[in-house]
Amino acid sequence: MAKESVKARQRKRERMVAKFAVKRAALKAEGNYAALDELPKNASPVRLKNRCQLTGRPRGYIRYFGLSRNMFRDMALAGKIPGITKASW
Repeated sequence: MAKESVKARQRKRERMVAKFAVKRAALKAEGNYAALDELPKNASPVRLKNRCQLTGRPRGYIRYFGLSRNMFRDMALAGKIPGITKASW
């Protein structure tokens, strides 16, 4: 499990990206790269990292569910994800 500070930093970046998304798009369309440089670094979507919503784990992320492979497996086996069953043949 990731430290709380790492998860908090990620949430802060997500808020910052959402806040400046329209302004960034307008500046990029104008080609005003000097003004784009003045925006906070964390306003750039490139700085976001896909992390598990529950644990903050950055690796083994399943985008469709927003979970890491470990949490996905635990929740699927517990029946907490509708429509997901363990395969057997």
